[in-house]
Amino acid sequence: MVSSYTSNTGIEKPASGDQSGTWGDTTNTNFDIIDRALNGVAAITLSGTSHTLTTTDGTLSDGMFKVLVLGGSPSGTNTITISPNDADKVYFVYNNTAQTATFSQGSGANASIAAGGADIIYADGAGSGAAVASIFANPLTFGSSIQIGDGTAEDTKIVFDGNAQDYYIGLDDSADDLVIGLGSAVGTTPAVSIDENQAVVFPAAAVTIGDGTAEDTKLVYDGNAKDFYVGLDDSADKLVVGVGSTVGTNGILTLDDDSVTIGDGAEVDTKLVFDGNAKDFYIGLDDSADKLVIGEGSTVGTNNILTVTDDSLVIGDAAAVDTSIVFDGNAQDFYIGLDDSADDLVFGQGSTVGSNIAFSIDENQLTTFSHAAIGSTDTQTLTGATTLDFQTYQNFILTLGASITLSNPTTENVGQSGVMVFIQDGTGSRTITLGTDYESPAGGGITLSSAANAVDIVPYFVKAAGSIQLGAPQLAFS
Repeated sequence: MVSSYTSNTGIEKPASGDQSGTWGDTTNTNFDIIDRALNGVAAITLSGTSHTLTTTDGTLSDGMFKVLVLGGSPSGTNTITISPNDADKVYFVYNNTAQTATFSQGSGANASIAAGGADIIYADGAGSGAAVASIFANPLTFGSSIQIGDGTAEDTKIVFDGNAQDYYIGLDDSADDLVIGLGSAVGTTPAVSIDENQAVVFPAAAVTIGDGTAEDTKLVYDGNAKDFYVGLDDSADKLVVGVGSTVGTNGILTLDDDSVTIGDGAEVDTKLVFDGNAKDFYIGLDDSADKLVIGEGSTVGTNNILTVTDDSLVIGDAAAVDTSIVFDGNAQDFYIGLDDSADDLVFGQGSTVGSNIAFSIDENQLTTFSHAAIGSTDTQTLTGATTLDFQTYQNFILTLGASITLSNPTTENVGQSGVMVFIQDGTGSRTITLGTDYESPAGGGITLSSAANAVDIVPYFVKAAGSIQLGAPQLAFS
């Protein structure tokens, strides 16, 4: 009778009564085959671009080993054909060559292992159409934990080996950081790192949340009693900071194109609080009063410093205190303020209301100047007809370079007053002809000193438009 063989490992099955006297040799060979199939490690030397991995019935052969360590110097991608094509096979493979190893059994799919890589592959033994596949080509499911590393002082990592770009997740053991980065070397080109204090650092130039699809994206802070979020309200095209975890609800801060909105339109005060060491300040909407308020403290509407409502701006909160606007200069300060005890609006030097007053306005609208008030003065030499600018100048110092005419002006203001100083040049005897708007005592005009370099002063008062009344000249000042 003739022996038969197992389909996958070629173990000989002697027929009844067969191999009398030699049955023990067959049994020993079968045990060796089983030993290879269970734990055997084979060093497979590759050359060129092809190799056949054969399982021969009843004879020890390389195709029977469980673990294959590929070596040698193949000249390119090496195709390893599993023979025969009707044997089921499972191999643990380490490709210790510089070339890709591709396993094939029939016309079906192949499995490739990159240079330096390892994999678990299986051949389905389907005959001429047999296929080879990778166990790791499919999703893997693990139990409650996966441990990478053995606690020694070394980096551990998972590398995603891409066609054009690699990435890694690894433990930078020297820094005690979990790192996600670009490439395959832990600690180089990190994108995200987490340290032993659970601090998360993004060293990269940009962090993107979302993939450009039409959906809201958000970062949620999951608190014990209250949640907050920072998110993109995609339908409104707005970046929102709010209370809760649902984007678009309970907005605190909203950014939209060129605007920033505080609040969500609800009937509540909204505010920006500056939390100081000794004193707080706020900028807020007093919603019940419809006023924008800047104040001291953190409660909107209390201790107001500045209030904006409709078309008005209010400084102070009606308390019995001075209020002021201070112009803080490099060498000199000035202020505009309410001297509350005197009920005066005061303009002065420095920053303390009521000190170094320049002028003040009291409750009767009376203005008091604490120092001299100096009107602007026009100084020029005249040689012909001249129109004086009463809107720009209060006083005039005029040198007569020739006999002149004062033409009728259009810039005078009722109640305006001042003086005109006339100076004869080195020649003297210059005269003045008055336009009809200039009125002189008894309508006699004005006669000036004729001596060279003589100085005369003429006062004036604007009674009405077109009526500039001149006083009698004060002659020959010396």
